[in-house]
Amino acid sequence: MGWEKESNDSARIDIKAGLDSGTARLNELGYKQELKRDLSVLSNFAFSFSIISVLTGITTLYNTGLTFGGPLAMTYGWFIAGFFTMLVGLSMAEICSSYPTSGGLYYWSARLSGMDWAPFASWMTGWFNIVGQWAVTTSVDFSLAQLIQVIILLATGGNHGGGYLASKYVVIAFHGGILLIHAIINSLPITWLSFFGQLAAAWNFLGVFVLMIVTPVVAAERASAKFVFTHFNAENDAGIHSKLYIFVLGLLMSQYTLTGYDASAHMTEETKNADVNGPKGIISSIGISIVVGWAYLLGITFAVTNVPYLLSKDNDAGGYAIAEVFYLAFKSRYGHGLGGILCLGIISVAIFFCGMSSVTSNSRMAYAFSRDGAMPFSSLWHKVNKQEVPINAVWLSVFISFCMALTSLGSLVAFQAMVSIATIGLYIAYALPIFFRVTLARKSFVPGPFNLRRYGVLVGWIAVLWVVTITVLFSLPVAYPITKDTLNYTPVAVGGLFILTVSSWFISARHWFTGPVTNID
Repeated sequence: MGWEKESNDSARIDIKAGLDSGTARLNELGYKQELKRDLSVLSNFAFSFSIISVLTGITTLYNTGLTFGGPLAMTYGWFIAGFFTMLVGLSMAEICSSYPTSGGLYYWSARLSGMDWAPFASWMTGWFNIVGQWAVTTSVDFSLAQLIQVIILLATGGNHGGGYLASKYVVIAFHGGILLIHAIINSLPITWLSFFGQLAAAWNFLGVFVLMIVTPVVAAERASAKFVFTHFNAENDAGIHSKLYIFVLGLLMSQYTLTGYDASAHMTEETKNADVNGPKGIISSIGISIVVGWAYLLGITFAVTNVPYLLSKDNDAGGYAIAEVFYLAFKSRYGHGLGGILCLGIISVAIFFCGMSSVTSNSRMAYAFSRDGAMPFSSLWHKVNKQEVPINAVWLSVFISFCMALTSLGSLVAFQAMVSIATIGLYIAYALPIFFRVTLARKSFVPGPFNLRRYGVLVGWIAVLWVVTITVLFSLPVAYPITKDTLNYTPVAVGGLFILTVSSWFISARHWFTGPVTNID
């Protein structure tokens, strides 16, 4: 692979005109510059890094990792998921370098699938991408609301001390308040968002090292290295006994965490020299997340001494394993868990920043998709204000994410099924343009400054096969016997989205949607 300039007749950088390379390429693709191009490569990286947010993903699904396989599955499964995620990211980065637009994935599918398939390919990719992004925002901000619920419980005495456990209605109110703040922040000019994005990246990075060092140090009892690196937890209430089955279910924690790096692609129309810096943002955010995420996992797991108790709903944190780890570590040393609650506060801020950046990415995707007329009332969502911010798309994204969270009031099972689109649905959107690049556009694809050279097709195929693999794995039952309360609704949710998208295409969209629409000659 390499960062090399293409010697093609349609030069990617208009040096004579003195244009930024990203702006020049955007003009070549048929779009005028409407958003303010003010982000550096660091800012672009920061948005993806803060959405991946290892403090968010690992904290949210640590219960899953501990239940299915435990320390061994988490420690080694993290690198398995990380390796294949990097291959997906490399393939996306190569395409991003050639097509640096806010439309990102759906635009790539249109350009790579050929004239006959372009409208349908971009329609499918776009809707999987945007619904997946809305689901990510929903799950992230709802996770923060639930963590606030646990923090209040622990601060008021815990499960055993008569602590206050907020009702599901209070939790949804927390969720709505968090989304409201995110909408307000995302209505600010891009220079402010750039500042918050870099602050978010720094907070995530430093927070990991504070927590991974402090937690095992203050814990009165620590796990051995043998436990952390070799203990496999096969005990679960799910009725699953196959070790291989348990291990692959444990991968969900890692794969859920390593999601959202398409933000670097969606921010390219606001990034300087985006044909180079967009790919850098994708690759660096994944690579650094793999390293710091593993460090965080090790630090926390060295403070784990009683797996059944941590997973029990009778613990002080009401079954929230990682919160109980922090709480017990400080309580065992100092007689109270205040330090653990402060650690949870650090995580809460990281999750808050994750949700903030997710709304930013959502709004840019909605802006680009509506610019091409793919969404209802498109003319409204692709407008920008005087600060060159797609403000209507911001508030639309927040509103939809709030509506998606309302399913939690009826059933947490239904809510988790809907949120499963955040992982599987989003990765399907990642895989579609890569699939077109290695099949229909195998010979016609013209690489940008960043490219994988002769390895592009091989890496692309491995990336596509990995997405197929995790789609199958995460659609498998997670508990036996299978009942309405234990059924894995992931295939239902993702299949439902597929049916809705395809049916809307044949019923209506095929008559008027022609794919990306240029707005300059």
